[in-house]
Amino acid sequence: MSKKYDLNSISTKAPSHISKEEAQNAMKDLTKEFDELQNRLYAEGKQSLLIVMQGLDGSGKDGAIKSVFKGINPQGLSVVSFKKPTPEEMGHDFLWRVHKHAPMDGYIQIFNRSHYEEVLVVRVDGYIDDATAQKRFEIINHFEQLLVSNGTQIIKFYMHVSSKEQLERFAERMTVPQKMWKYGPEDLEKHKQREQYIKVYEEALEHCGPDFPWVVVPCDQNWYKEYLILKTIVETLRDMNPQYPKAKIDITDPTVKAFISKYGKK
Repeated sequence: MSKKYDLNSISTKAPSHISKEEAQNAMKDLTKEFDELQNRLYAEGKQSLLIVMQGLDGSGKDGAIKSVFKGINPQGLSVVSFKKPTPEEMGHDFLWRVHKHAPMDGYIQIFNRSHYEEVLVVRVDGYIDDATAQKRFEIINHFEQLLVSNGTQIIKFYMHVSSKEQLERFAERMTVPQKMWKYGPEDLEKHKQREQYIKVYEEALEHCGPDFPWVVVPCDQNWYKEYLILKTIVETLRDMNPQYPKAKIDITDPTVKAFISKYGKK
């Protein structure tokens, strides 16, 4: 039986039918629409959006967040990064630190890494076995169903980068002053484990995808990565169709009519 997600057979580059110029031109209109849809989502205050960004080190999660959400009103938008759990977090169930960051009504929440770390890194490093991972897959599916039942839409991006591009980005971290802060000795060690990570990612995408499918984002070219992420977000918000609330005043009231007549722009 073939795998649903065979990541090594999926291209990490943009498809041939779209050019960089076309994507960047489309992004101008998409960014304007995104701004309007986010304003409506925040004003409506009835729905929320969770954006999950997962991927190997060097896949460009930070850059995507910086570029895609540039110019968007920070009101109603939040980002949280999930790094190594603290002792307090380790003392609770594996979703404890995640659930409290679920978006409230009207908000867009971005997870830079996420609850999926608890079925990825911990498996490669040998902290949990396959049986435990299978149980966690089920719990994660129930968790996401809970969020959706409470009015949260979920988009899950897997940031797909090639081995060559990943190594080139690590080299940038070693040589470019603005990126040196990102480099850690573990980067190259993690790259040696690339195939192990690919395997556990494939299983996570397979087992935690039926209800809320993943979007595999080719990340070797930043312009296409940003375009596809933005396009997906805008299409999701269109489907959510948030609306501005109706006015809470009676514009037929004589006092209100007089006020509008005096101060309203002609």
